[in-house]
Amino acid sequence: MSDPTPPHDEMPGPDTTAPLLDIDKLSISFFTRRDEIPAVRDFSCTIRPGETLGLVGESGCGKSTVALGVMRDLGPNGRIVGGTIRFRGRDLVTMDQAGLRRLRGSEIAMIYQEPMASLNPAMKVGKQLMEVPILHAAAAPQEARRLALEMIGDVGLPDPQRILDAYPHQLSGGQQQRIVIAMALMSKPALLILDEPTTALDVTVEAGIVELVKALGRKYGTSMLFISHNLGLIMDVCDRICVMYAGEAVETGSVSTVFDRMRHPYTQALFRSIPLPGANKRSRPLIAIPGNLPLPHERPPGCNFGPRCDHFVAGRCDAMKIPMLPVEGNAGHDTRCIRYDEIDWTGPVTRPDQAVDSTPGEVVLRVENLQKYYEVAANSLFGKRGETKTVKAVEAVSFEARERETLAIVGESGCGKSTLAKVLLGLETATAGTVMLDDRAIQSTPIQKRGTRTVSAIQMIFQNPFDTLNPSMSVGRQIQRALEVFDVGTTQAERRGRMLELLDMVRLPRAFATRMSRQLSGGQKQRVGIARAFAGGARIVVADEPVSALDVSVQAAVSELLMQIQQREKTTLLFISHDLSIVRYLADRVLVMYLGHVVEIGATAEVFSPPYHPYTEALLSAVPIADTRIKKKRIVLEGEIPSAMEPPPGCPFQTRCRWKSQVPGNLCETRVPPMQTFGDHMIKCHLDRDILLNMAPVITTATE
Repeated sequence: MSDPTPPHDEMPGPDTTAPLLDIDKLSISFFTRRDEIPAVRDFSCTIRPGETLGLVGESGCGKSTVALGVMRDLGPNGRIVGGTIRFRGRDLVTMDQAGLRRLRGSEIAMIYQEPMASLNPAMKVGKQLMEVPILHAAAAPQEARRLALEMIGDVGLPDPQRILDAYPHQLSGGQQQRIVIAMALMSKPALLILDEPTTALDVTVEAGIVELVKALGRKYGTSMLFISHNLGLIMDVCDRICVMYAGEAVETGSVSTVFDRMRHPYTQALFRSIPLPGANKRSRPLIAIPGNLPLPHERPPGCNFGPRCDHFVAGRCDAMKIPMLPVEGNAGHDTRCIRYDEIDWTGPVTRPDQAVDSTPGEVVLRVENLQKYYEVAANSLFGKRGETKTVKAVEAVSFEARERETLAIVGESGCGKSTLAKVLLGLETATAGTVMLDDRAIQSTPIQKRGTRTVSAIQMIFQNPFDTLNPSMSVGRQIQRALEVFDVGTTQAERRGRMLELLDMVRLPRAFATRMSRQLSGGQKQRVGIARAFAGGARIVVADEPVSALDVSVQAAVSELLMQIQQREKTTLLFISHDLSIVRYLADRVLVMYLGHVVEIGATAEVFSPPYHPYTEALLSAVPIADTRIKKKRIVLEGEIPSAMEPPPGCPFQTRCRWKSQVPGNLCETRVPPMQTFGDHMIKCHLDRDILLNMAPVITTATE
């Protein structure tokens, strides 16, 4: 018998006193041929009409499983084995497939992390959007297209007609995600589930998506379940928060209450492992969470967080299953900690002694007026047959990097960061300019023609540790292979000894030498990548987003490890990242790139405070910060970064700059700006020096 659900537009108005979604004691397991894997246990939460609930926790804690449980989309091996999921009073656990089909996409919609997972690459965007009202509201094609055009305008995309006639691959990542949001909201669902919707996007695009989600939520009165590992985003978007650990909710409450008066050790540990303003790699280093998330079938007795908890008391914390307890004096604030009223939550923190030597050494890398152009043959997508176009990937880049220094290179995708790294590594050769490694010019020498000494001197740590290790080789063999390539050691015994020393250096047990990469966690794989990069005694290490694929707790551990090895080996670290929070914590100096140009460079403290380049100002405004005391100026960049194939004349940033009207004449459109100097701080901008000096800070504390 089908579920007697009336059409969505005939539903009565929401009862704001009753929960829209009520999950009670939900348990979800996945079944293999061998046994049952309990992914979620005794999970409860509620979402009221118009409310946004944030769901946070490390990878593997069960966040996405809860979302898929609500959608009843757990696959053939997943099963709800206990509890209820009530949506508008109806139990989704017992609802039949016909009733679920009427709900999905109509009353409950979901946005996934990777937009292309939701878009058909062979179908035009317009047709995909039109499917929603045609299927869920029986709309005529003309009416469906009108609604699609209207929704394209709502999500802030220019030229809606062109967008509807485009294929997904012809859109940028940010535009694709806006299309997915438009598709999810076409039927005006009561509940929208967002699973890491901005993880793969640049920080400026992320800021625009966050503003869009908040505005559309207000416009349509949509309730949201917002899943993220980014606590700063949770603070920007959500009303309430639920912290998950090992398949359980461990703390729930309003965002301001949990952020300011957290009452679970895991929540506290998460905050101590992220680089908030005030964190300093020398005086206030991050504190990584020890150990690892327990496997679902190996959870400890009592408190799941007990083995990693600083406040664990044997005989109490492991004596019984810990229930959710209300925190006295805070209505709606609950914690799964029996010692929450005994712990000194504001007590002093014991931080690791970093003993960081902040004195930079000699210049080891000097780049002057570096250019990298690509000649691209015309094809059906652009230009006339037989002609070529030039992609100006890197344009007149100059900087120096010193021994024992961390120089961060930041900017949006397409700004030239990775191309610059490829030239330094010899994967590409320069079109013009010089790259000096000590006293050797290497800009025109491809890696195949570089000597072992030069290749081993500049190494790279890649963004994704999952794709950079050979799955058919043991960990030890992969490190020994690097030693062979770099001519380190003369015998296998010597190389094995050095390999074990490298495992010690990255704090991996020597027993890991015989393990395969599939047996390692993400953080452990990245440590192997670090060991391999330092195998030949690298002078310079190019770290391309080395922690962005890792959980926040693992990020802290890997960041601290990188700093300690850097100081011991006196290595220069070129840290490529779009995460300005970790940049502020790790970097000694910051280089900001836009469309191939260096638009600002200086000491980290100088770049993070006025005067700013207008692009840097927008980047800083886009950084989500998980601190209720911090106030930020809101600046959302309009438009996309221009193509390096057809860069704008004059200032590369002039098509998106909010300060352009302050420059007299048409200087911004006709002339590349000069570098203005403020001591060692340099900014490429036409703005008058007094305007730059009188810029207001983007980030301030509530007391300022």
